[in-house]
Amino acid sequence: MIPFLSREEGQGLIEYALIIVLVAIVVIAILLLLSDVIEDYLNQILSFIR
Repeated sequence: MIPFLSREEGQGLIEYALIIVLVAIVVIAILLLLSDVIEDYLNQILSFIR
């Protein structure tokens, strides 16, 4: 019974890790797509501060 439970826990951890990796990939893709917009926005803030 114990080895069966440890397999389920390990499987759950792997599933959570895969979800985190998928979310990270989506966030990186969004940042890459919006990089020009973010750069322009930050440049406007910097020019306002100066």
